[in-house]
Amino acid sequence: MIDKRLAADVLDAALSTGGDFAEIFLEDRRNQSLVLESNRLESVNSGRLHGAGIRVYYGLSAVYTYTNSTDREGLLKCAKEAAMAVKAEKSGIVTAKPFVDTVVNNIHPIYMYPSKTDTRKKADLLRCANAAARKAGEEISQVICSYNDSEQDVLICNSEGLFVSDTRVYSRMSCQAVAGSGTENQTAHEAPGAMKGFEHYLNTIDADVVGRKVGQAAIKMLHAPFCPSGVMPVVIGNGFGGVIFHEACGHSLEATSVALGMSEFCGKLGQQIASSCVTAIDDGTMPNEWGSENIDDEGTPTTRLVLIENGILKNYMIDRLNGKRMGMAPTGSARRQSYAFAPTSRMRNTFIAPGVDDEAEMISTMGDGLYAAKMGGGSVNPATGEFNFAVNEGYLVKDGKIVHPVRGASLIGKGGDILMQIDRVGQTMTMAQGVCGSLSGSVPTNVGEPWIRIKSITVGGRS
Repeated sequence: MIDKRLAADVLDAALSTGGDFAEIFLEDRRNQSLVLESNRLESVNSGRLHGAGIRVYYGLSAVYTYTNSTDREGLLKCAKEAAMAVKAEKSGIVTAKPFVDTVVNNIHPIYMYPSKTDTRKKADLLRCANAAARKAGEEISQVICSYNDSEQDVLICNSEGLFVSDTRVYSRMSCQAVAGSGTENQTAHEAPGAMKGFEHYLNTIDADVVGRKVGQAAIKMLHAPFCPSGVMPVVIGNGFGGVIFHEACGHSLEATSVALGMSEFCGKLGQQIASSCVTAIDDGTMPNEWGSENIDDEGTPTTRLVLIENGILKNYMIDRLNGKRMGMAPTGSARRQSYAFAPTSRMRNTFIAPGVDDEAEMISTMGDGLYAAKMGGGSVNPATGEFNFAVNEGYLVKDGKIVHPVRGASLIGKGGDILMQIDRVGQTMTMAQGVCGSLSGSVPTNVGEPWIRIKSITVGGRS
């Protein structure tokens, strides 16, 4: 993407005013998106994102500049702008070390690259999901299906001699159905994706099943009564149920928060922060998973990181700059949306590991409570761990038996408290795909868990 001579000149220019470390992140990304709405293909868009970001450290601070002009003149101009913002107080100038080529071990094979797949096949995928969702019943008033894919080539080089490149391929489809009664609507949504090409929708994901599931869920929730409110036990289903750990606890374990003392888990390595039945992992090495990578966005090889083991806090997710602030090594967790963002520590595939408990027993021994089969979005304050999450598909439990679906439920609590309240962890873990936003933009992340039971949590609903 650029040769080593130019890269070395750019790094030296970035360090010319006394910076300690300099880095270039260059990307070239091709995207395509399709949207089907009201039984017709509304849009087909293709695009290309190309540019470079340059970062300079000085002490525990950093400067970041970026440009979409990646010729010699553009890169040197960008590097000099970064250098001019450095406020170093030292004598002597650091120069870039000679580059050492790094060979990336690709653990994510691609068999049908999106750019080489006929767009008509992608459109047919959406038509299939749309038809299946509408067949769920006459109350389905609207269906919106979309498909997105991207091929991203990256080059990362720095003043310590790193020179490494990688290619990342992602694809994802989405189906949303709205069921209406004339006076109110209920919505259901599924969005499977992977670090794969179009083969994912031929070998793994059945668009007919996705559409049918979404349509049926929307109708079911349309007829469900409102959930009662109160403090009660809650069983959270697997897959996207993992979003509650991701949001309520995962962000508080990122060095983005920890290094600045803005996390409820600061200074708690080696301490018990969760029930002994809880082990939580952030794994970027899972082949072809939505949140995986070969290397992170600083060129560090990705890792499998045990965050919590049997309730004990073992690790934080750490990027290079925050690791420097914390005096700890990076964990391959640096991620960014694009070259226009400086990287920071982010989750990848984050999940609660399988346990030993039986799912049926979780329900039968919980008394009166809620089974949250599918979680929705929410909000969290990483400094305090306080969260509020919607339950998209819930079921009321009476005397250990699921009695009927309910809607309008939410889960309210504090991450650290909830971790200690988990008393059951099921045996089968599945994951679901999402897009996580933070300081370095939006990145693909997997969330996951087996069924878990929280013995006491505040459920918002209607009294």
